[in-house]
Amino acid sequence: MTVIPQGRARRAARVTAFCALAVTGTAVLAGCGGGDPDAGTNGVGKLPADRIQAKTRAAAQGAPAVRLAGTVVTSGRTYQLDMRLKADGGTGSVTSKGATFKLLRVGKQLYLKADADFWNQAGGKGGGDGTAGTLNGKYVKVPQGDPAYRKFSGFTDKDLLLEGLLTLHGTLATDGHHDDAGTRTIRITGDKGSGGSLDVSLEGTPYPVRLVRAGGAGTLTFSDWGKDFAVAEPAKDETVDYGRQLPAS
Repeated sequence: MTVIPQGRARRAARVTAFCALAVTGTAVLAGCGGGDPDAGTNGVGKLPADRIQAKTRAAAQGAPAVRLAGTVVTSGRTYQLDMRLKADGGTGSVTSKGATFKLLRVGKQLYLKADADFWNQAGGKGGGDGTAGTLNGKYVKVPQGDPAYRKFSGFTDKDLLLEGLLTLHGTLATDGHHDDAGTRTIRITGDKGSGGSLDVSLEGTPYPVRLVRAGGAGTLTFSDWGKDFAVAEPAKDETVDYGRQLPAS
C-alpha cells in the first residue's frame, strides 16, 4: 500500500471538496476532472472566432445603451475615456495631456464643459482676452462646423464608436476561456493578438467585455449594457453659445 503524505492528502481533500461544491452549485470547472468549460454558458465559446465576432457585434449594436472606459490612441494622441452612450446622445469625461473635460451630446447638439485652465491652454493666450473666464465651468455649444465637433462628437456616438472599435484585424482565432472581474469570457484575437483581442461574455447576451486594440492603440472595458440613463439639455444659466469657432485645442 502506498502511503500518501498528510500534506498532500489534505490538499487532495480540499480540491475534492471544492470540485464537489462547484458541481452542486451548477458550475463545472475545467480544472475539476476536465469538465466542459462552456457548461452553463450562452454557448458562444464553442463557435469559431468569426461567428463569435459577428454575434458580439450584433449584440452591441442591438443594446440601447453602454458604458465604456479606458484609453483610445488616435492620431498619435491618447485619450482616457469614461463615457455612457445611447442612440440619441451620450455623456462622460475625456482626459488628454493632463486636461480633463466633459462631453454631452443631446441629439445632434454637442456641448463641451471644462475649467479655465483648459480654455487657457486651448486658446494659447493665457486668458488675456477673457475667453477662459467666460467659458469656465459652462456647457459650451460646439458648432457642427467646428473642428472640435468633428474630433469629439464621435466619442459620444454609440453606433459609430462601436463600429470602429469592435473590429479585429487579420486572421481571427479563439484564445481560450478567461475571467474578467468575475465574468466568464471567451477571447478572440486577430493575427494571434497583434491585430487586437476581444473578450466576449459567456454569461447571458454575448456582449463585448474587454477590448485590446491593435498596435497599442488602447484598451477599453464595456459595462452597463442596456442600462438606460438620462441625457438632457443643460440649464440656460449653465450654457454658453460662443457663436464662433472654439479656441483650438
